[in-house]
Amino acid sequence: MKKIFILSIIALAALSFTACKKGFEKENTDPIGITDAPPEKFLTPALVNTLSANLTRNRNFNNELMQVTVTQSEDENAIFRYDFRPNVADLTWNAWYSELTNFKEIFTVASMPEYENDSWKGISLALEAWVFSLLTDSYGDIPFTEANRGKEGIVEPAFDKQKDIYNGLLDKLEKANELLSGNKVIVAAADPVYNGDVSRWRKLANSLHLRLLLRLSGKQETATVMIDKIKEIIGNPSKYPVFTSNDESAVLKWNGTTVPGVALSSPFVTSLREADFNIPSLCNFFIGPLREWNDPRLDLSTKYGNGTRNRIGIAPGSNGFAGVNSGYPVGGGEPKQAFFYSMGASDYSLQKNPLTGIIMTYAELQFIFAEAAAKGWITGDAGTYYHNGIANAINYWVPVFTTDIANAEFTDYVTAANIGWDDALPLDATTGDSKMERIHLQKYYSLFMTDFQQWFEFRRTGHPILPKGEGLFNGGVMPARLNYPVYVQAANPTNYKLAVESMGGDAVSTQVWWQKP
Repeated sequence: MKKIFILSIIALAALSFTACKKGFEKENTDPIGITDAPPEKFLTPALVNTLSANLTRNRNFNNELMQVTVTQSEDENAIFRYDFRPNVADLTWNAWYSELTNFKEIFTVASMPEYENDSWKGISLALEAWVFSLLTDSYGDIPFTEANRGKEGIVEPAFDKQKDIYNGLLDKLEKANELLSGNKVIVAAADPVYNGDVSRWRKLANSLHLRLLLRLSGKQETATVMIDKIKEIIGNPSKYPVFTSNDESAVLKWNGTTVPGVALSSPFVTSLREADFNIPSLCNFFIGPLREWNDPRLDLSTKYGNGTRNRIGIAPGSNGFAGVNSGYPVGGGEPKQAFFYSMGASDYSLQKNPLTGIIMTYAELQFIFAEAAAKGWITGDAGTYYHNGIANAINYWVPVFTTDIANAEFTDYVTAANIGWDDALPLDATTGDSKMERIHLQKYYSLFMTDFQQWFEFRRTGHPILPKGEGLFNGGVMPARLNYPVYVQAANPTNYKLAVESMGGDAVSTQVWWQKP
């Protein structure tokens, strides 16, 4: 009986791993239960499920590693101590692979004669590249070429090397740009991000392209090719249009409405009680600068019209707007301090804020431009891009700088906060101030609530420079990846072993390919 039970679990895991399971045609091919579904039926369910998983793990994984929050605990298995249980890796792996089935199905259906539509194909490729990039940046080598092919009988997919995966992702985004250039009309009501504006989907594809190119720009064997492509995209906006304003940021807004079969409701509302949401304390690293800068996102005064309320939902603790230092040892906890709150009007509660369904923002793109300019890859003023990034990161949550960096109020804010661009600073440094530290500290805030991007960028650059507490595990080194889910070892043992051998281990300390020199 015990042997039968174990074999049953392995069989179920194998089916789950490939998203090929009982009820496949209904659950993974047709998310709303229609046998012959047009491509637009797949988009919203797949986006809602992907972004829900992203938000959940952003809150309880990324934010803990990147010193946004500290869930005070005497448990050694605390993420903020760089020590976490293997099952932390399961949620995103399962959610991302499951929804890739639906994103891929958009392309398949949009290629059928009765539904032929290049715009849907381009959207499919862009979103596939987005989700696969999240997977490989989190885990390293992953199933890519053979992934989500359970209908073809591939239940133990091979793991591709990250280098090959990235080449495939860049190809998908290049093709997406071409397909979307035709601006073929899509059903507006089926598009919860851009309401049918295909030109904005094209801008997302090219903005994502720059994100991935920048991630490989420091890898010795790929640097020249990646930098040349960055120059080509930024220097040719007619061929490669990108975001030009906050309005074009790719965001699924949790507005509570329901499209056929799918509610646009944040997992913060549907899966968390108010008391649960308030548990983590804010980290000093995150809240300290906002407080010192008198930042509109925190808004300690009435200067920007919100009084002591703020759009990112921060409430004072027993010591006011003070945070907890991350990485403290077991037994060295601190009183609960400032936290994200869930009470009050929706505009001032992060739990209820509709703006947290982020794929990519214009502010992030401006910091990509700032880094490229600061390194001399492109023309344009790095300081202008940097200031645009700050202004639009703030305006995303609190639209106070109506004309961005030309606004005198923004100039006053930057001057008083002492965060303006300084050409006299060194380009980079492992300690102290530098151009890269300034760019990436502000980029850190612009990536607030954006899946694992803060963690990915820290692993790429070492910025912003995070303080280290005495209670850190993993040798005090930021975890380099998530481990593969435990059940994958049983569901796909041969390919799992090959991947681990190729990667050099299945530990959180095992660097992925692009992190290595």
